[in-house]
Amino acid sequence: MQQIIKAKIEHAKVLSEIAKASFIPAHGHSAPKEDIYNYLIQNFNEESFIAELKNPENQYYLIYYNEKIVGYSKVVFNQISKDIAAKNATYMSRLYLLKEFYGLNLGKELFDFNINLCKRNNQSGIWLAVWVENQKAISFYKKMGFKKVGDYDFKISETHSNPNHILYLEF
Repeated sequence: MQQIIKAKIEHAKVLSEIAKASFIPAHGHSAPKEDIYNYLIQNFNEESFIAELKNPENQYYLIYYNEKIVGYSKVVFNQISKDIAAKNATYMSRLYLLKEFYGLNLGKELFDFNINLCKRNNQSGIWLAVWVENQKAISFYKKMGFKKVGDYDFKISETHSNPNHILYLEF
């Protein structure tokens, strides 16, 4: 059985664990190992998640499968992008799912939840950044109707950035 709930501060530790475990299969080979390790330590630690969960602009949602948290999303309403004219578009910063739960349509269920959440909050669309080499994610988002509207360099370290596409889905 699946369930989606809004994350609370007490979920910071599990968010940190899922973030690290999900980032490595998708991006672990995108930069030198030391850069990836440092990125994970700096950005996906429990304290960072506590700070983000305290910020009311950040909305985190957890997806459960058989009573286990197996993924999460992070959305920010009314987030302006230089590539999108709409002022009331949502930025989907993350949609992470543990690899062992791929193929169960849980990512799509969480994605659909976010789309409905955005529509209920009068958003005109949803946008995201995706690494140009993450073909699995790009295929998924294009299948959902996203269009490429720009480019972005995702900074992993002081010496390494990954090129990303900015994708947008207008409602």
